[in-house]
Amino acid sequence: MTTKPRLSVMKTYKLYVDGKFPRSESGRTYEVYDGKGTFVANAAKASRKDARDAVVAARKAQSGWAGATAYNRGQILYRVAEMIEGRRAQFVDDVRTAEGATAPAANRIVDAAIDRWVWYAGWTDKFSQVVGGANPVAGPYFNLSTPEPTGVVVAFAPQGSSLLGLVSVIAPIIATGNSVVAVSSYARPLPAITLAEVVATSDVPSGVVNLLTGDAAEIGPWMADHADVNALDLTGVDADVATDLQIRSAQTLKRVFPARSSDRDTDFEGDPGTARLAAFVETKTVWHPIGT
Repeated sequence: MTTKPRLSVMKTYKLYVDGKFPRSESGRTYEVYDGKGTFVANAAKASRKDARDAVVAARKAQSGWAGATAYNRGQILYRVAEMIEGRRAQFVDDVRTAEGATAPAANRIVDAAIDRWVWYAGWTDKFSQVVGGANPVAGPYFNLSTPEPTGVVVAFAPQGSSLLGLVSVIAPIIATGNSVVAVSSYARPLPAITLAEVVATSDVPSGVVNLLTGDAAEIGPWMADHADVNALDLTGVDADVATDLQIRSAQTLKRVFPARSSDRDTDFEGDPGTARLAAFVETKTVWHPIGT
């Protein structure tokens, strides 16, 4: 039997919105290359309509996700870590392709990303004890403070750290009960696309995590102007774009993180701390008379 030459099936990746994988409504795609400049695949280039659809999905899912118990959210996040572990070979290949990393370096990055996800899964039922508490007041009252999720957060993932940075941005947002619309690295979207496939097959409710591929500088202004977005994570945008988005966000009183451009130069391999958990919560304080 003669073996006939065949053409490889080159993928055109989709967006991830409301638990589904739609094409961009505009039909736009862009070419993705590996670290050596070789064509790898096409990725969907999100449009304004795609961004709006993602915000609608995130808003619809947010109250249910915030209403889940912290313990349940932790279980679901841990399930995502299990799924990443199960597909670690693909994530290693994605990181090698996206970042041009050696095999040992890519393995180390994937290990760190899994550990990071588990780290934030563990914080879901502990964070409120750290930042909340009973406050001493001058009167016969209990005064109790507790953190509550901000709502819908749009996160611009780091452009260089395609997996560990992405995980470090998304996980703390949803751990505290927010829903997220994440915009992946423009040039290195493959780990984000694979992560979307993991989220879709985990127990994360539809709409809690939405992943867009495309240009943050193009999508950012629409998100900053959107009245139903509560906060922005500007980690993955450059200084000029960040300044414009901060100004636009002031019109709708959005929370912006990091507030200073110097804080966007994050070492994702370092100790994550709790700053990203605290960035997207509001503190609610309750007064209650003693003895009633």
